[in-house]
Amino acid sequence: MRRSVSVAACVWAVVFVALVGVHLVALLAGADDLATVSQWTLMPALAAVVATATRWPRGRVVTWTLVALGFSWLGDLLPSLVGEDTSFLVMVGCFLFAQLAYVVAFAPAARRSVLHTRRVLLIPYAVVLVGLIALCAPGAEALLVPVAVYGGVLVAMAVLATGLGRMAAVGGAVFLVSDSLIALEAFVPWWDLAGQDFWVMLTYTVGQGLLAAAVVRGNLTERRTPTPVRTNTQRPPVPDNVVAFV
Repeated sequence: MRRSVSVAACVWAVVFVALVGVHLVALLAGADDLATVSQWTLMPALAAVVATATRWPRGRVVTWTLVALGFSWLGDLLPSLVGEDTSFLVMVGCFLFAQLAYVVAFAPAARRSVLHTRRVLLIPYAVVLVGLIALCAPGAEALLVPVAVYGGVLVAMAVLATGLGRMAAVGGAVFLVSDSLIALEAFVPWWDLAGQDFWVMLTYTVGQGLLAAAVVRGNLTERRTPTPVRTNTQRPPVPDNVVAFV
């Protein structure tokens, strides 16, 4: 039987898009309180899309994607609840665990990713990683090693995401852009992008949304694949008594 996305998932998808719109408008309008509160709602709404669009047992990819969205939510929420001195480290820590969860989720698809299928495409990811670390190194100082580790995990997520198809590949790349913008603002003194917060959150929500959509699509495809039925021709032949006797 053909299965499609549930009504609940469609409703939550509309809610997610609406919340993203509210958040981005709040950023552009300088409504800081609304921007902060609306940011807290984004990942729960996206997680609700994934949860209602999939069914139990959800499997490794969906489960770890939900874990990643959970850590992403903590990365959005906790920095607002701690002091300014530790908010950045708390955010990076939460998103590091989010990226690790995505790596675990996407690892089974590694053989379908560019890591095995088109290794030449690893070059742009490597260039981005090396270039980002090189730009951030002077300003990162004692945080250089954590920055390099986070960058490596982030790029690994983006590379492995290509194993889930084009939608996930774009989502991983856009997510990579989002976190790169944060790193550049934090560690590169001359970096001054107009509307920095807007572009960070736009790429963040688009990247996460595409990754979630790819995971849901993959889950739906698996559910639509009929389970092989064992037929008589697949059973081991039963020896004829006469032949066996002879």
